[in-house]
Amino acid sequence: MFSTLITVSQLAAHLDDPDWLIFDVRHDLANPSWGRRAYEEAHIPRALFVSLDSDLSAPPNGRNGRHPLPLPTLCAERLARLGVAPGKQIVAYDQGSGMFAARLWWMLRWLGHDGCAVLDGGWAQWQAAKQPISVAEETAHPANFALHLQDITVNADAVLANLSAPTMTLIDARAASRFRGENETIDPVGGHIPGALNRPFTENLNVDGTFKPAAQLRGEFAALLKDVSTSRVVHQCGSGVTACHNILAMEIAGLPGSRLYPGSWSEWCSDPARPVTLG
Repeated sequence: MFSTLITVSQLAAHLDDPDWLIFDVRHDLANPSWGRRAYEEAHIPRALFVSLDSDLSAPPNGRNGRHPLPLPTLCAERLARLGVAPGKQIVAYDQGSGMFAARLWWMLRWLGHDGCAVLDGGWAQWQAAKQPISVAEETAHPANFALHLQDITVNADAVLANLSAPTMTLIDARAASRFRGENETIDPVGGHIPGALNRPFTENLNVDGTFKPAAQLRGEFAALLKDVSTSRVVHQCGSGVTACHNILAMEIAGLPGSRLYPGSWSEWCSDPARPVTLG
């Protein structure tokens, strides 16, 4: 099974395979209703729409980040209704970069289903290859999802404790300007968690939106992390979405074992008692 990336041609060869499920995770942070509208206008045949806000996130309360993780049991129920079950190959795609598809990819691994891959280049590459599209509202076939929760997250308390007794290295996937505290237009506070390193998720990509080769990604992460082992790496971003892109990139590079701080910056900065670094 595919567990990191899949190409357009590989997916096209399995469009009629009943053991393959395709999920459309297109989203716009500035216009949350856009993804559903884009899906209704055209999508990959057999693809089911999955909403970042309502399917892959719990309701935010102002203290738990902008895209908090749902309860695992509730998430497993949703995936079961969509047909996810042991032995099913899942393919997730978004408009192109993989920033939203990677969230679904990571969540499936968190819940114990490793057979998920992100479509490399997403909808943009599917269209560029002139592959078939559909406008039909696809029907889900519920199944029995097997929940096997994995211990691959850390919480705000662990990140705070790490400041005085470091045992992990944080990688922030936001753009460099937001990491420095400049041009912050999404969260109420600018800056970053003290000690975090910056690796904008866009650096994982070629100009066409596909992922860089594994060897190149491995070299770039090795240069960033120096001698830090992957088991000590924790990823974060603004709300726990693009951080998953960096986790995926490390998996592609053959650097497994890193974890996610799901609340990320939007949760961290909601408490004024937590320290902030600028610049």
